[in-house]
Amino acid sequence: MIVVTTPTGQIGSQVAGELLKAGEPVRVIVRHVDSLHEQILNQAEVIEGSHGDAAVLDRALEGANALFWVAPPDMTKEIDAAYIEFTRPAAAAIRRHGVKRVISITALGRGTAWQDRAGLVTASLRMDDLLMSTGVAFRGLAMPSFMENIARQVGPMKEKGLCFGPIDPDKKLPLTATRDMASVAAQWLAHDNWTGQHELPVIGPEDLSYNDMAAIISDVTGREIRYQQIGLEQLKQQFIGRGATESFAAGYVDMYRAKNEGMDNAAERDAESRQRITFRQWVERTLKPAMAE
Repeated sequence: MIVVTTPTGQIGSQVAGELLKAGEPVRVIVRHVDSLHEQILNQAEVIEGSHGDAAVLDRALEGANALFWVAPPDMTKEIDAAYIEFTRPAAAAIRRHGVKRVISITALGRGTAWQDRAGLVTASLRMDDLLMSTGVAFRGLAMPSFMENIARQVGPMKEKGLCFGPIDPDKKLPLTATRDMASVAAQWLAHDNWTGQHELPVIGPEDLSYNDMAAIISDVTGREIRYQQIGLEQLKQQFIGRGATESFAAGYVDMYRAKNEGMDNAAERDAESRQRITFRQWVERTLKPAMAE
């Protein structure tokens, strides 16, 4: 039995879908059953509740061999509460139920100069350390920024021809599509012959600046899109305005500062990265239809 958390999320829903399509036994943990995709609702075993709840985890991990773990970034909490304390019941349940393998979605940055000062990234790596302390076979699928983050700015792009962010316009960075992240996770979860504890970077085939991305979006969609950099203090206030705690907003600032300084550039591509989704392909398949609505 493979347990999947966040089955309504961008990655978790695709992981569960791929595993079910392959005929794997899947059990999902979800807060609201009616938010599940029809395929998952009809084919997976469903445990209702929060995967930060010890009682829910006890039900979900009974007889489970593998766990797909994502800590939802709850910005209404202090950063350690959202990552470390949220994950602590899972670590205890992994030990109690003898779960053999865990796949975690994490961030690039381990082993770099930014590891202990990268905000959300630092919290994510500490979360992984907690999971690994159980002795379970572990793979941390480490990603840079997701291509899907750009889709959150469909409104400003349609209305103003602008997208915004705190990264230097000409700073070239790796990107990942959630489709690729989910595919790699499903492949590892479906196999039971791996051991050890390692981080596995999952990154796309190219490094792009935000100016590069704006040019590609313009070319594919036929709309002129420009990128405009915003300051880190402005970014922080935006998150606080959306309900983030001071701690969580500062975590975003520290993360983006580290990315701007080169944290994500330290990752090495694996042989599979050449077959992963390019930003242009993602814009054609996902962003262009969204901007046409």
